[in-house]
Amino acid sequence: MKPVLIIRTGHAPDNIRARHGDFPHWFRLSARLPLQRVQVINVAAGEDLPPPQEVAGAMITGSAAMVTERAPWSERTAGWIRNAMDVDLPLLGVCYGHQLMSHALGGRVDYLPGGREIGTLPIELLPGAEQDPLAAHLPGQFRAHTTHEQSVLEIPKNAQVLARSARDPHHLLRYGHNAISVQFHPEFNADVMRAYIKRKHHDMRREGFDPHHTFRQVAATPNARRLLRMFSRRHGLSHD
Repeated sequence: MKPVLIIRTGHAPDNIRARHGDFPHWFRLSARLPLQRVQVINVAAGEDLPPPQEVAGAMITGSAAMVTERAPWSERTAGWIRNAMDVDLPLLGVCYGHQLMSHALGGRVDYLPGGREIGTLPIELLPGAEQDPLAAHLPGQFRAHTTHEQSVLEIPKNAQVLARSARDPHHLLRYGHNAISVQFHPEFNADVMRAYIKRKHHDMRREGFDPHHTFRQVAATPNARRLLRMFSRRHGLSHD
């Protein structure tokens, strides 16, 4: 049986990782992936990705890095994404993974106007989302955890925007029959979101945001979390 890749583009901060675990663990649990089927590839540490034809699907994590830095490991991963699209590999990118997929396929990534987006925020589905095989199962508005400074400012040609927040118009994108990406974090739980807000509270104050209000707004995000499970189930990657 072909493995399911978790493409690791970074890691959670030390204090969060010590208490809550790290990205691959969160992805595996949320997507209900069998442990024996998961292969974690740390591209940020220089590990090589197998040919797309040799894997069943891939999920691309977030990172503290910036896509606009064009790091060699990131650009190599972008090339791999293009190859994966050529064979219709099931792909799901999250945060950095979302931005990297768009960058790889011809979109433009840069800093989100107005500063970072952080906290549990309402995400709104857009017209046409009801026809999408995954987005059709989401309510018209749902909450999701977010933390990002950069965003997809221009989408790739032929990509479809399925959902937005008040400040970021490109929160959920579809690139093809088997490939989607999200700016929000379906793999986060509420405790992880609170930990990120605590970590960023000085930056938030400096940028004119109220970290205490943002902290109080944190809530469970069952619909956003379900997206990973729906993706893995649709493509035969999970226990379900």
